[in-house]
Amino acid sequence: MGRPRKPLLSRARIVSTALELIDAEGLPALSTRRLAAELGVSGPSLYNHFATKNELLDAVADTVIAGVDVSAFGTGADWRTGLLAWARSYRAALAAHPHIVPFLARGPGRRPAGLKMADAAFGGMVEAGWPPAQATRICAAVRYFVAGSALASFARGFVDDPDAYDPADYPHLGQAHLLAEHQRQVDEGAFETGLRALVDGLALHRPARVPPADG
Repeated sequence: MGRPRKPLLSRARIVSTALELIDAEGLPALSTRRLAAELGVSGPSLYNHFATKNELLDAVADTVIAGVDVSAFGTGADWRTGLLAWARSYRAALAAHPHIVPFLARGPGRRPAGLKMADAAFGGMVEAGWPPAQATRICAAVRYFVAGSALASFARGFVDDPDAYDPADYPHLGQAHLLAEHQRQVDEGAFETGLRALVDGLALHRPARVPPADG
């Protein structure tokens, strides 16, 4: 029997299948045995492409981060425009794959896409006139905010049973049972409110040498 024209496995196929598994069932579901079964191959064959599970997770995480748009930095646009565009794209990428967020929260490590994102954001802020130490803290703050927003849902924290919130005990939660029904609106609105407050607050404390915003 001749050798197949195309290899049964590739790094891209392994990463894609691993991400699908994590999306569907969470990080604990990912194992060499389970992934091999999903791919229809033997477990040891995976090690020809990834030496360890962490190496595979790094590749999965980097695939997610590769979808983050940092193009607003370095275009000459106002620093606030760059920060807002980055944060929104970053959250969208993470919100689409929330189960990988705890792994991503460890930082970019040696992952190329993660490092390119960090380099673009930090470089964009420094080029806009922010001192490097402050630019580092700003990028870290955005990262914390985005990861938390993508990982959790405020609206889903409340049950849809109106009897769960007795006004005698919770006089201000009379409408809390309706939040879950409007999850996307609540969570996206909360993210935008917090992001705007963060950026507007930074604008109030920017160093004098930072160019003024365009509006």
